[in-house]
Amino acid sequence: MADPLLQISKLDAYYNDFQALYQLDMSLGEGEVLAIIGSNGAGKTTLMRSISGLISNNSSQMRYRGNHIGALRADQVAALGIALVPEGRQLFPSLSVEENLLIGGRLGRKGPWSLRTVFNLFPILEERRTLPSTSLSGGQQQMVAIGRALMSNPDLILFDEISLGLAPVIIKSIYDALPNIVGEGISAMIVEQDISKAISVSNRVYCLQEGRISLEGASKSISREEISHAYFGIT
Repeated sequence: MADPLLQISKLDAYYNDFQALYQLDMSLGEGEVLAIIGSNGAGKTTLMRSISGLISNNSSQMRYRGNHIGALRADQVAALGIALVPEGRQLFPSLSVEENLLIGGRLGRKGPWSLRTVFNLFPILEERRTLPSTSLSGGQQQMVAIGRALMSNPDLILFDEISLGLAPVIIKSIYDALPNIVGEGISAMIVEQDISKAISVSNRVYCLQEGRISLEGASKSISREEISHAYFGIT
Protein backbone atom coordinates (compact mmCIF):
# COMPACT_ATOMS: atom_id res chain seq x y z
CA MET A 1 0.00 0.00 0.00
CA ALA A 2 1.35 3.44 -0.97
CA ASP A 3 2.36 5.85 1.75
CA PRO A 4 -0.22 8.60 2.44
CA LEU A 5 0.30 12.02 0.92
CA LEU A 6 -0.52 13.53 4.32
CA GLN A 7 -0.28 11.74 7.65
CA ILE A 8 -1.49 13.36 10.87
CA SER A 9 -0.52 11.63 14.12
CA LYS A 10 -1.71 12.50 17.63
CA LEU A 11 -2.30 16.14 16.66
CA ASP A 12 -3.03 18.56 19.49
CA ALA A 13 -3.69 22.20 18.63
CA TYR A 14 -4.01 25.22 20.88
CA TYR A 15 -5.05 28.86 20.84
CA ASN A 16 -2.96 30.15 23.74
CA ASP A 17 -4.21 28.07 26.71
CA PHE A 18 -7.30 26.77 24.93
CA GLN A 19 -6.96 23.31 23.41
CA ALA A 20 -8.96 22.99 20.18
CA LEU A 21 -7.83 19.59 18.86
CA TYR A 22 -7.12 16.41 20.79
CA GLN A 23 -4.91 13.57 19.55
CA LEU A 24 -6.18 13.55 15.96
CA ASP A 25 -5.06 10.70 13.70
CA MET A 26 -5.86 11.20 10.03
CA SER A 27 -4.48 10.31 6.60
CA LEU A 28 -5.00 11.44 3.02
CA GLY A 29 -3.92 9.51 -0.05
CA GLU A 30 -2.77 10.73 -3.46
CA GLY A 31 -5.75 11.91 -5.51
CA GLU A 32 -8.15 11.42 -2.61
CA VAL A 33 -10.88 13.82 -1.49
CA LEU A 34 -11.62 13.95 2.24
CA ALA A 35 -14.69 15.62 3.71
CA ILE A 36 -14.34 17.13 7.18
CA ILE A 37 -17.72 17.68 8.81
CA GLY A 38 -18.85 18.81 12.24
CA SER A 39 -20.79 21.53 13.98
CA ASN A 40 -19.49 25.04 14.70
CA GLY A 41 -16.60 24.91 17.15
CA ALA A 42 -15.78 21.28 16.39
CA GLY A 43 -12.22 22.14 15.32
CA LYS A 44 -12.51 22.01 11.54
CA THR A 45 -10.95 25.40 10.81
CA THR A 46 -8.26 24.76 13.43
CA LEU A 47 -7.35 21.59 11.54
CA MET A 48 -7.08 23.52 8.25
CA ARG A 49 -4.95 26.20 9.88
CA SER A 50 -2.70 23.59 11.46
CA ILE A 51 -2.07 21.79 8.17
CA SER A 52 -1.40 25.03 6.28
CA GLY A 53 1.09 26.34 8.85
CA LEU A 54 -1.03 29.17 10.22
CA ILE A 55 -0.89 27.42 13.59
CA SER A 56 2.46 25.97 14.63
CA ASN A 57 2.45 22.43 15.99
CA ASN A 58 4.91 19.78 17.01
CA SER A 59 7.02 18.95 13.95
CA SER A 60 6.40 15.21 14.17
CA GLN A 61 2.59 15.47 14.31
CA MET A 62 2.23 16.00 10.56
CA ARG A 63 4.07 14.45 7.65
CA TYR A 64 3.64 15.49 4.02
CA ARG A 65 5.27 13.23 1.44
CA GLY A 66 7.17 11.72 4.34
CA ASN A 67 8.57 15.06 5.56
CA HIS A 68 7.71 16.55 8.95
CA ILE A 69 5.81 19.82 8.42
CA GLY A 70 4.13 20.48 11.77
CA ALA A 71 6.46 23.31 12.76
CA LEU A 72 6.83 24.96 9.33
CA ARG A 73 5.61 28.49 8.56
CA ALA A 74 2.68 28.99 6.19
CA ASP A 75 4.93 30.13 3.32
CA GLN A 76 7.11 27.04 3.73
CA VAL A 77 4.06 24.76 3.69
CA ALA A 78 2.73 26.50 0.57
CA ALA A 79 6.07 26.03 -1.19
CA LEU A 80 5.76 22.28 -0.62
CA GLY A 81 2.48 22.22 -2.54
CA ILE A 82 -0.30 22.76 0.03
CA ALA A 83 -2.80 25.57 -0.67
CA LEU A 84 -5.58 26.88 1.55
CA VAL A 85 -8.86 28.44 0.45
CA PRO A 86 -9.60 30.15 3.78
CA GLU A 87 -12.91 30.69 5.46
CA GLY A 88 -14.16 34.15 4.53
CA ARG A 89 -12.05 34.16 1.33
CA GLN A 90 -9.60 36.81 2.60
CA LEU A 91 -8.94 38.51 -0.72
CA PHE A 92 -6.80 41.64 -1.02
CA PRO A 93 -9.42 44.42 -1.29
CA SER A 94 -7.12 46.95 -2.96
CA LEU A 95 -6.23 44.56 -5.79
CA SER A 96 -8.12 43.57 -8.90
CA VAL A 97 -9.41 40.07 -9.58
CA GLU A 98 -6.45 39.33 -11.83
CA GLU A 99 -3.93 40.72 -9.32
CA ASN A 100 -5.40 38.57 -6.56
CA LEU A 101 -5.04 35.52 -8.79
CA LEU A 102 -1.46 36.35 -9.75
CA ILE A 103 -0.44 36.45 -6.10
CA GLY A 104 -1.15 32.72 -5.98
CA GLY A 105 1.31 32.13 -8.81
CA ARG A 106 4.26 33.82 -7.11
CA LEU A 107 5.54 30.53 -5.71
CA GLY A 108 6.60 29.55 -9.22
CA ARG A 109 5.54 25.91 -8.91
CA LYS A 110 5.10 24.14 -12.25
CA GLY A 111 1.76 22.61 -13.13
CA PRO A 112 -1.43 22.88 -15.18
CA TRP A 113 -2.90 25.95 -13.51
CA SER A 114 -2.46 29.45 -14.95
CA LEU A 115 -4.62 32.51 -15.50
CA ARG A 116 -5.97 30.88 -18.65
CA THR A 117 -6.97 27.61 -17.00
CA VAL A 118 -8.52 29.42 -14.02
CA PHE A 119 -10.52 31.63 -16.39
CA ASN A 120 -11.61 28.49 -18.27
CA LEU A 121 -12.82 27.04 -14.97
CA PHE A 122 -14.60 30.24 -13.88
CA PRO A 123 -15.35 32.32 -17.04
CA ILE A 124 -17.04 35.09 -15.05
CA LEU A 125 -13.66 35.97 -13.55
CA GLU A 126 -12.19 36.72 -16.96
CA GLU A 127 -15.06 39.09 -17.66
CA ARG A 128 -14.31 40.89 -14.40
CA ARG A 129 -10.54 40.50 -14.28
CA THR A 130 -9.84 44.25 -13.99
CA LEU A 131 -12.46 44.99 -11.33
CA PRO A 132 -11.63 45.35 -7.62
CA SER A 133 -12.19 42.06 -5.84
CA THR A 134 -14.53 43.80 -3.40
CA SER A 135 -16.94 44.63 -6.24
CA LEU A 136 -17.72 40.96 -6.81
CA SER A 137 -20.51 38.95 -5.24
CA GLY A 138 -19.68 36.55 -2.42
CA GLY A 139 -19.80 33.60 -4.79
CA GLN A 140 -17.51 35.27 -7.31
CA GLN A 141 -15.09 36.17 -4.52
CA GLN A 142 -15.05 32.51 -3.53
CA MET A 143 -14.14 31.64 -7.11
CA VAL A 144 -11.24 34.10 -6.90
CA ALA A 145 -10.08 32.51 -3.64
CA ILE A 146 -10.20 29.05 -5.23
CA GLY A 147 -8.44 30.32 -8.35
CA ARG A 148 -5.72 31.98 -6.28
CA ALA A 149 -5.05 28.69 -4.51
CA LEU A 150 -4.96 26.81 -7.83
CA MET A 151 -2.49 29.32 -9.27
CA SER A 152 0.11 27.96 -6.84
CA ASN A 153 -0.25 24.57 -8.60
CA PRO A 154 -0.72 22.64 -5.36
CA ASP A 155 -0.75 18.89 -4.85
CA LEU A 156 -3.14 19.31 -1.93
CA ILE A 157 -5.83 21.97 -1.67
CA LEU A 158 -7.71 22.72 1.56
CA PHE A 159 -11.21 24.19 1.28
CA ASP A 160 -12.41 25.76 4.53
CA GLU A 161 -16.20 26.25 4.55
CA ILE A 162 -16.39 26.23 0.77
CA SER A 163 -20.08 27.13 0.53
CA LEU A 164 -20.67 29.18 3.68
CA GLY A 165 -23.08 32.04 3.08
CA LEU A 166 -23.41 31.46 -0.67
CA ALA A 167 -26.58 31.19 -2.73
CA PRO A 168 -27.56 27.66 -3.81
CA VAL A 169 -26.94 28.38 -7.51
CA ILE A 170 -23.39 29.54 -6.74
CA ILE A 171 -22.75 26.54 -4.50
CA LYS A 172 -23.82 24.28 -7.36
CA SER A 173 -21.46 25.99 -9.80
CA ILE A 174 -18.52 25.64 -7.40
CA TYR A 175 -19.26 21.98 -6.72
CA ASP A 176 -19.67 21.39 -10.45
CA ALA A 177 -16.11 22.72 -10.88
CA LEU A 178 -14.59 20.39 -8.27
CA PRO A 179 -14.21 17.34 -10.55
CA ASN A 180 -12.14 19.46 -12.95
CA ILE A 181 -9.90 20.49 -10.06
CA VAL A 182 -9.39 17.03 -8.60
CA GLY A 183 -9.17 15.65 -12.13
CA GLU A 184 -5.86 17.46 -12.51
CA GLY A 185 -4.34 15.13 -9.93
CA ILE A 186 -4.91 17.35 -6.90
CA SER A 187 -5.88 15.84 -3.55
CA ALA A 188 -8.37 17.80 -1.47
CA MET A 189 -9.76 18.26 2.02
CA ILE A 190 -13.15 19.93 2.15
CA VAL A 191 -14.60 21.46 5.31
CA GLU A 192 -18.31 21.67 4.78
CA GLN A 193 -21.41 22.00 6.96
CA ASP A 194 -23.67 20.74 4.16
CA ILE A 195 -23.24 17.05 4.93
CA SER A 196 -24.89 15.74 1.77
CA LYS A 197 -22.70 17.94 -0.43
CA ALA A 198 -19.56 16.89 1.41
CA ILE A 199 -20.33 13.20 1.10
CA SER A 200 -21.31 13.46 -2.57
CA VAL A 201 -17.84 14.68 -3.66
CA SER A 202 -15.56 12.82 -1.23
CA ASN A 203 -13.98 9.39 -0.97
CA ARG A 204 -13.88 9.38 2.82
CA VAL A 205 -15.32 11.46 5.61
CA TYR A 206 -14.14 12.46 9.07
CA CYS A 207 -16.54 13.96 11.59
CA LEU A 208 -15.13 16.16 14.34
CA GLN A 209 -16.88 16.78 17.63
CA GLU A 210 -15.34 19.03 20.30
CA GLY A 211 -11.87 18.65 18.80
CA ARG A 212 -11.94 14.87 18.50
CA ILE A 213 -12.72 12.49 15.65
CA SER A 214 -16.15 11.00 16.29
CA LEU A 215 -16.54 9.16 12.98
CA GLU A 216 -14.38 8.03 10.07
CA GLY A 217 -15.27 5.95 7.04
CA ALA A 218 -15.89 5.65 3.33
CA SER A 219 -18.41 8.25 2.19
CA LYS A 220 -20.47 5.68 0.28
CA SER A 221 -20.86 3.32 3.22
CA ILE A 222 -21.56 5.65 6.16
CA SER A 223 -25.23 5.79 7.13
CA ARG A 224 -27.26 8.84 8.06
CA GLU A 225 -27.75 7.34 11.51
CA GLU A 226 -23.99 7.09 12.06
CA ILE A 227 -23.52 10.67 10.92
CA SER A 228 -26.31 11.96 13.16
CA HIS A 229 -24.80 10.21 16.15
CA ALA A 230 -21.28 11.47 15.39
CA TYR A 231 -22.35 15.00 14.43
CA PHE A 232 -25.00 15.71 17.02
CA GLY A 233 -24.30 13.04 19.62
CA ILE A 234 -27.77 11.56 19.10
CA THR A 235 -29.09 8.26 17.79
